[in-house]
Amino acid sequence: MVGAMAEASNPFHDALRFERRVPPCAIVIFGANGDLTKRKLIPALYRLAYERRMPSGYVIYGNSRTEMPDDVYRAKMKESVKQFLEDSPFDEELWSQFAQSLYYVAGDVQDTAFYSKLAGRLKEHDQKTAGNMLFYLSTQPSHYEPIVGGLGAAGLNQGPGWRRVVVEKPFGIDMATAKALNRRLQAVFPESAIYRIDHYLGKETVQNVLAVRFANGIFEPLWNRRYVNNVQITAAESIGVEGRGAYYQESGALRDMIQNHLLQVMATIAMEPSAAFEPNAVRDERAKLLRSIRILKEEEIATHAVPGQYGPGSMGGKPIPGFRQEPGVNPEAQTDTYVAATFFIDNWRWAGVPFYIRTGKRLPKRVTDIAIQFNAAPLSLFERDNMGGNQHLARPNLLIIRVQPEEGISLRFLSKNPGGGMKLRPVSMDFNYGSSFGVRTPTAYETLLVDALAGDATLYTRQDMVEASWAVVQPILDYWNSHKFEFPNYEAGTWGPRQSDEMLDRRGHLWRVP
Repeated sequence: MVGAMAEASNPFHDALRFERRVPPCAIVIFGANGDLTKRKLIPALYRLAYERRMPSGYVIYGNSRTEMPDDVYRAKMKESVKQFLEDSPFDEELWSQFAQSLYYVAGDVQDTAFYSKLAGRLKEHDQKTAGNMLFYLSTQPSHYEPIVGGLGAAGLNQGPGWRRVVVEKPFGIDMATAKALNRRLQAVFPESAIYRIDHYLGKETVQNVLAVRFANGIFEPLWNRRYVNNVQITAAESIGVEGRGAYYQESGALRDMIQNHLLQVMATIAMEPSAAFEPNAVRDERAKLLRSIRILKEEEIATHAVPGQYGPGSMGGKPIPGFRQEPGVNPEAQTDTYVAATFFIDNWRWAGVPFYIRTGKRLPKRVTDIAIQFNAAPLSLFERDNMGGNQHLARPNLLIIRVQPEEGISLRFLSKNPGGGMKLRPVSMDFNYGSSFGVRTPTAYETLLVDALAGDATLYTRQDMVEASWAVVQPILDYWNSHKFEFPNYEAGTWGPRQSDEMLDRRGHLWRVP
């Protein structure tokens, strides 16, 4: 516990992070042997315990089909925490305390008898947990319905304490399946108890968008069509499908990234201020924004949405196979590993402003950022002094919000170059989370787990938001499913297909190079 005490005494430590108390509860993780549990969930829960943000009374149950004693499961999770704990020391004494609250219960989620067994195990801890229960569905989506149905049949969806269920994406594979999933969830749990998790909304920088916009008088007056020329949202990955080719082949970038993560980021950037900073008010505005995104007509899709698939290339001097050469992938797969799309928001604030979104695998670097490009000054007073090949005046004013890997904000503008004459050059003012606050930034899963335990759904996705996102994506998906593309159309290690550049070029814009 020495590490926790040292951190708490740090003069830069934010005491507000410890003000909200989480009530005692039992956490049940379905899919306890999966990658998400090992890489994210258990390390996040351990870190919350390290920071004394877990309640005084809690138990954690992991479930999968494999028979395993509690001690064996604890040993496996210990190795996972050591391996995947981000920017934190491992405290042996703290782990011993944490492990005492970590249990394992084997069972097939398709077996209705298993839920009676689970209910019996959880009832043993009612005095410690006050009967509060959080069920985390970290399984493949086909298991969501039997798990929720089994919980309902065993009465685990009702008191004595509160009951909540956290659902991982994907929330359906199209509009029809998303609606069907919502109906099945709501047949057992009320909407207020359903927490659809989108880890992008838990990222500190995405949350900070709200603070930057609504707490600062210098930004909000400029946050509209009069001053903003275009907005670019980039989520680039340097990795490929990492052995998940068979799964990814059925998903693709449009479903995997844009329908959920990036449309939610776009909504956060563009939403109206809420009447109060409370869950339903914030989510009402985000949902309203999503419903305001113009639905592309069939004849617009070819010029407003570009699919891509990476072929063989090289990165870091090493040859990289194309997507179709990945294990488990059909050699004629039409899967999109890259998407670039232009969206418009039909409301008074944003009418006519293009929002460009792109995401892809095997791009030159891992980076997620949001670039708000402002209009040029109405009159260039210094054009004469900046002739002769100087292109700086063509560079726009930009506000860049860096989501990952280095979280921060940068404002770019023009300034006079030292020396004679009025020569201009672009300069930046940078804010970096790590150096400015002097404390470790919590991971998205730490933030979202605490919120779910505390009953704060602000950063979680509501049913109407899921369906509004699918309404935007579905026409593109239908169009692509009915057409065959000349894939691959970009090399691994490049910034995507040329059609993506052409999409912006039609409006006189260029993709910013992160």
